[in-house]
Amino acid sequence: EVQLQASGGGLVQAGGSLRLSCTASGFTFDDYIIGWFRQAVGNKREGVSCITWSGGFTYYADSVKGRFTISRDNAKNTLYLQMSSLKVEDAAVYYCAAARSGWTAGWSQPSSYNYWGQGTQVTVSS
Repeated sequence: EVQLQASGGGLVQAGGSLRLSCTASGFTFDDYIIGWFRQAVGNKREGVSCITWSGGFTYYADSVKGRFTISRDNAKNTLYLQMSSLKVEDAAVYYCAAARSGWTAGWSQPSSYNYWGQGTQVTVSS
């Protein structure tokens, strides 16, 4: 059974930090590009960041560049997102997703990804 389990969300004040994790099972982890998406109440799901098969390339939304860092540990089948200098507008449910054989509609488009986790809530207070 394919599973992507996100964790690490919580409540932080603006300017604080969190590290999200996503642990995968049921597929060959390093055959997939892995990404983070987020969705706030009333908004569309948007791409935050992704990382290629062995971590050689990373991509970030303009809104998080310089504040978030994506990484992966293929030995542990785990994806991470280190979030610093958090802003109120970063509050959302964060989802991890996996794409086989690259993207079909661009890295930041949900339709490019084959597998999805259930998400973890990040709340940022002012």
